[in-house]
Amino acid sequence: MSDAHLRAVFPFTALVGQAPLQRALLLAAIDPAIGGVLVSGPRGTAKSTAARALAALLPDGAFVTLPLGASEEKLIGSLDLEAALRESALRFSPGLLARAHGGVLYVDEVNLLPDALVDALLDAAASGVNTVERDGVSHTHEARFVLVGTMNPEEGELRPQLLDRFGLMVELDNRFDLAERQRIVKARLAFDADPPAFCAAHAAAQRELAQRMVAARGALDALALSDAVHERAARLCVEAAVDGMRADLVMLRAARALAAFEGAAQVAPEHVDEVAGAVLAHRRRAMPDRPPRGGQRGDGSAPRAPGSASHDASEENTQSETHSDWGELPPEPVAARHVKGVIPLPAKKR
Repeated sequence: MSDAHLRAVFPFTALVGQAPLQRALLLAAIDPAIGGVLVSGPRGTAKSTAARALAALLPDGAFVTLPLGASEEKLIGSLDLEAALRESALRFSPGLLARAHGGVLYVDEVNLLPDALVDALLDAAASGVNTVERDGVSHTHEARFVLVGTMNPEEGELRPQLLDRFGLMVELDNRFDLAERQRIVKARLAFDADPPAFCAAHAAAQRELAQRMVAARGALDALALSDAVHERAARLCVEAAVDGMRADLVMLRAARALAAFEGAAQVAPEHVDEVAGAVLAHRRRAMPDRPPRGGQRGDGSAPRAPGSASHDASEENTQSETHSDWGELPPEPVAARHVKGVIPLPAKKR
């Protein structure tokens, strides 16, 4: 196999049936402060192919993979304290975060990583810097990259605290549409048969997309967020009953990145609507039931007035259920019977 075949990467613009994933990856690349993309789906849904294709669009093109057995030192880097004491000079050995700067850091099966590694990954992805500290000596370097984590739901979930820190989430599923499956397979077979020719056929579209991404990055700071945009984001987050304010921040950043990518003059509430699905997919919770003010109860009946017979009975039943043990049975009358060998107690004198 030639070097050209080994170096070729499936073009981002040639992906079939991956529009939601492509959009999420592009937004995270335009504004890495969004915090990365979590991709959930079964095996064979082109998760790693899409991540590699995104890296090929970036100026540096770095694609770094974090193996499951990696140590924290391999991820964040290490400091040579002996050299610092002997030579009064700081020696830093870069880790994977440094290597991924300007590119894509891909973590397959992120749900199986130790929590400490996931914390370090998400901290660097959100802040754009990595700090290594050891025995009072520290070193900080830039670490701006697009974090792409994948997981198979059948192999376990991420803890909610870590799940929330991923900016966007896309859920993939198996494709059962005959025509779409054929398009996907035909594109892959054509690439495998002649990667250089396949990439050349998509080269113009790739260049145009890369230029749009660069222009969008440069336009981010010029796009203001109006009160209407803030109101739409807040409303969607309240309706989803999300925890904290991270969802609001990510939603506004993603909406601004989308507006910049589209070349819009300003961020509109419609941009918020378009990114809300990826922002809330892993954060949405059931809204707690709240009794309406002065209206009907949750079951549609009118509220009972205090002091009424039905209200008193309801309260009595509620208190009984609250204070009783689970499975407790009501007392039943049992007939008294004489037991041999038991001496009766003398009657009390009155």
